[in-house]
Amino acid sequence: MKAATIDWATTPAAVWRRHRSGLRVIRRLDPIQWQALTGIERQQQALARNTERFLAGDPSNNVLLWGARGTGKSSVIKALLNRYQDRGLRMIEVDKDDLVNLPEIVDDICDLPYRFVIFCDDLSFDVGETGYKALKSVLEGSLELPPENVRVYATSNRRHLMPEFMSDNLKSELRDGELHPAEAIEEQVSLADRFGLQLSFYPFSQQVYLQAVDALFPDVADREALHQEAIRFATAKGVRNGRSAQQFYRHFAGDHNPER
Repeated sequence: MKAATIDWATTPAAVWRRHRSGLRVIRRLDPIQWQALTGIERQQQALARNTERFLAGDPSNNVLLWGARGTGKSSVIKALLNRYQDRGLRMIEVDKDDLVNLPEIVDDICDLPYRFVIFCDDLSFDVGETGYKALKSVLEGSLELPPENVRVYATSNRRHLMPEFMSDNLKSELRDGELHPAEAIEEQVSLADRFGLQLSFYPFSQQVYLQAVDALFPDVADREALHQEAIRFATAKGVRNGRSAQQFYRHFAGDHNPER
């Protein structure tokens, strides 16, 4: 299905499907709400401001959300769509392996009266991959400028999206007192640099983790027992983050006593 043939008046989001070489309407959106997210208020504020500028037709940036796994990078994008779809925000999810189709997708939506975010989740590239070249042209254009009604929002565990090797650093040179990075490093950094807004996400402190747990269990009276079990759960997993809090909730939801 072509993007232009989708009824975007009633369709907030679609996903590119490789086997059909087209878009499929997303029928069941994740219902996560903006106000339900905890511990990432700074990132939410910056993302909301950029998105509101985009919707208003003001200058805005492509966005890279990078950092530790399970800290809310994907969730905040999903909540963003739920928050702003009534104001004309539309979203198209494109997998990393399908980025070669990105210029065609953008060509199909550039004249539509909606504001589109191209969502690339868990974006990173390994040595030898070339899909990032199509992404570069959409981020900054080539001979033709990128359309004003399209922005790219990507999440990644890697700050520079591409692998970084110690050997690359060893090839850097110091000339006339100035550090000249190796070509491999320049290539790694150049892609991430095309995202004008970069938001970092870090593992939760125990306090923030427990705040996330409390938000998911508003009716539990014995907070001490709840917190003890939540800490044990996170310790067993080896990580404290929003994903751990959600998994703890799914494991114990409906229990009156989390230690039962």
